[in-house]
Amino acid sequence: MSEPTEATETTGTAGTIVTAATGVLRTTVRVDGEMASYLTVEQDGPPVLLLHGTYWSRVWLPVLGGLADAGLRPLAVDLPGLGRSGGELTPETATVPALAEWVTRFASALNLSGPIALAGHDIGGAIAQHLLARDRLEVSRLALVNSVLYDSWPAPHVARFRDADTTEGVLAARREAVTRALAGAATERLIADYVDPWTDGRVRRSWMAMAGAADSRYTLDLVPALRRSATPKLLIWGEDDLHEKVEYAERFASEIPHTTVVRIPGADHIPTENAPDRVARALIDFFTVQRPL
Repeated sequence: MSEPTEATETTGTAGTIVTAATGVLRTTVRVDGEMASYLTVEQDGPPVLLLHGTYWSRVWLPVLGGLADAGLRPLAVDLPGLGRSGGELTPETATVPALAEWVTRFASALNLSGPIALAGHDIGGAIAQHLLARDRLEVSRLALVNSVLYDSWPAPHVARFRDADTTEGVLAARREAVTRALAGAATERLIADYVDPWTDGRVRRSWMAMAGAADSRYTLDLVPALRRSATPKLLIWGEDDLHEKVEYAERFASEIPHTTVVRIPGADHIPTENAPDRVARALIDFFTVQRPL
């Protein structure tokens, strides 16, 4: 796999084409009467469902081509009201359990059946853990990338918006957070690409609903079920993350069975941008293995 460079979205005749060299497309499907936007490579292969958290599907873009080259069918969805998806989240629909139920309806809309490989980043990792622990989807393997775990969240830069009554300051705060999370990969072009959805007031309101609904009980309550789970689990972690610290990943691996940790040095909260080849290879090796860990 070759390392991608600052992939951005450009409109093409077949829809919104993202890095045409990799064949990644943005397309939509209707869920709950709204259009759900997702990145994918249109090919046959075992599906891999990829969930974002306080960012959007853009975090998965650097690894989608590699997953597809390995014969997988990646599906990186934007949660409702976020990224490029329609709708608008409310405090009730932005909770982890509610978003997990929405993901099950998204999977149903795409007619995904049988065991599904699942990956989650940030709060998307909490949603993924919920889907596995509460048996909301048949999950074959679970990968978490700098995910919220235990009581690691909400991070202070998210929590300060929990009781806000206006979206003022959200765009600037998201730009600051993205710049830090991208670490050495940050450039003006890439930062602008990441923060673009928050120029829409609807997306800012949805993001604030997610911030307001962020609650570590949604991961703490899952720990007993995760301890009983025999599903293989992989944790990929940027070591320099100030909030979702690698120590949480190491603790998870020591307490939750069938868990392996891959540490990414020199990476912060979005290691898919800092080390896309290494992250893609770890995901490919994990999702294509034919035997349990």
